[in-house]
Amino acid sequence: MNIALVAGGDFSPVEQGYDYYVGIDRGCLVLLDNGLPLDFAVGDFDSVTESELMKIRANAKEILSAPTVKNDTDTELALKGVFARFPTALVTVYGAFGGRLDHLFSNVFLPSEPALAPFMQQISLVNTQNHISYAPAGKHQIFPVQGMNYVSFMSDDKLTITGAKYELNAQNFFSKKIYSSNEFIGKPIEVSLNSGYVVIIQSRDRE
Repeated sequence: MNIALVAGGDFSPVEQGYDYYVGIDRGCLVLLDNGLPLDFAVGDFDSVTESELMKIRANAKEILSAPTVKNDTDTELALKGVFARFPTALVTVYGAFGGRLDHLFSNVFLPSEPALAPFMQQISLVNTQNHISYAPAGKHQIFPVQGMNYVSFMSDDKLTITGAKYELNAQNFFSKKIYSSNEFIGKPIEVSLNSGYVVIIQSRDRE
């Protein structure tokens, strides 16, 4: 099952053809304003007006209202709700970037939430310039995303990167939080780590 989850960050065109559409707070309005279904609305709705909330309530097939004071971000709450209903779903998150930096970093590091860590490989964050995915400890093949020119890797653990334009191994290792601006060279890249997880960022320059 393919699910689109729309948060309230920067606007990126949301593709049609998903099996299920989830709106997070103002993201609900993005779906409705673009003629897309609102199967599940999630959030504390502190960023919408009373009239906008009435519109959301009138169109949502299901609503999960949360208090403003809570331990989860609205995005974390939405993902937990989705995986509770559809544990094998693939979820593409739109609107995860832009706006407040704390929201941005909370979204980038979603697998740090223990309840979401088991589902990390089912989550992607996208906009017109970026595609973020995740991989847990182990050895993984990374495939290019169409339209993206660069690939970067971020992890707290020591990484090994092979099959890329710039390889990283025991002979040339240097420690950084993020190894950026790498490139595919016509084949999958293999990345491995012993613990934690790796954030995989595929990106392109602004046109």
